[in-house]
Amino acid sequence: MTSTFYLKEAKTSGESLIYFSCYFKEEGKKFVYSTGEKIAPELWDQKNKLPIMRGKKKAINRGAIKTQLGRYENCFKNTRSRCIEMQEDFTSQLLKKAFDEEFKKAPTGKNIFFDAFDEFVDQKIKNQEWKKSTEKRYQNIRNLLVSFQADTGYKLSFSSINSKFHADFTHYCMEIKGHVNNTYSRNLGLFKTFMHWAFDRENGYTYNEDFKKFKKKERVVTQQIALKKEDLQNIMQHDFKANQKHLVRVRDVFVFACVTGLRFGELSLINKANVIDGYLHLKEEKGAEKESRTVPLGDLAMYLLRKYDFSLPVISNQKQNEYIKDVFEAAGYTHDVEKNVTKGKDVIRTPMKFYERISTHTARRTFITMLKREGKSDKLISKITGHRDLKTLNQYYQVDDDAKKEAITSTFNIDFKPLKKVQ
Repeated sequence: MTSTFYLKEAKTSGESLIYFSCYFKEEGKKFVYSTGEKIAPELWDQKNKLPIMRGKKKAINRGAIKTQLGRYENCFKNTRSRCIEMQEDFTSQLLKKAFDEEFKKAPTGKNIFFDAFDEFVDQKIKNQEWKKSTEKRYQNIRNLLVSFQADTGYKLSFSSINSKFHADFTHYCMEIKGHVNNTYSRNLGLFKTFMHWAFDRENGYTYNEDFKKFKKKERVVTQQIALKKEDLQNIMQHDFKANQKHLVRVRDVFVFACVTGLRFGELSLINKANVIDGYLHLKEEKGAEKESRTVPLGDLAMYLLRKYDFSLPVISNQKQNEYIKDVFEAAGYTHDVEKNVTKGKDVIRTPMKFYERISTHTARRTFITMLKREGKSDKLISKITGHRDLKTLNQYYQVDDDAKKEAITSTFNIDFKPLKKVQ
């Protein structure tokens, strides 16, 4: 692989910038970088691609220009040699980074892989492509990769993202970190998104395609808790103690979410101005590009809104999750239930108290499940909840034993005469 220099404006009457150039065959593109040096075209040796060093047309500052161009040539060769030595892909992106650091005093990166990850995150944030929750997920992935490298000694570079990495990373996540299938699959999917970005020709960090072969663990729909009408009636009618007034407010916010299907983050958006004729007119918190939606408010929902003068006592999600468990414990939901999660090929069964499995998300799941039990269509439900993907919507629907029994009983309600006992 060779490099050269050329004039930006070979026919100008003044001075022209001198460009460094080389061609990255694997990327199929020419790399061009301004050296910042200038020279008049008549003082430039077109054959040798250097300032004219002797004769009448020699440039006054020919020595300084030649020295500076030599620095670019050396930086090019050293960067390429370092990549070969480290078994790293030599790309236009890496060469640009090396030039920037050498000649523009850009901060030197300690690790190309993590430098690229940080650039990826920074680009997505500046382009406003992510929500805050997505930013947090990618920060968690970065932390996971850092701990993976530190704990296992596996040196992360673009060339080391291969089948061995996949096996070691899978083992680390599942066995050392104790991740279940769904957590691991989500994290691997986010990692592959970053790798696709790095592989893109425009970014040019790697030519390594091995990551495309990485298979995620099959996602498993974990059975979650969805409440019934009688459960909501029980907690609404429960008489909390005098020192549990905070639980009354937590219960009211939770029940309001159960009967409207709102996400927890949307509850704080409610005010008198957007409640009109029994409907909540809501601009979604998730997905700024989505249209506003209307949510019908039943008698219980309107009662709760009026109780708090249309400003629900919403606290932090963390505190709400903590206190809603106290609400159900106080209301007597202390019986054991089983939580099943899949880890690899194994199903892990863990007994838990019913109240321990209640969270803010239970409310939205309850809303969808109750409507589904009543035979309401997915299209109707999605218009209220704001789901555009019906597959995602149906993941909220929890089919319990009572629903199964009712389906069998109503479907196979066949008259029959008991058979006589065979002698």
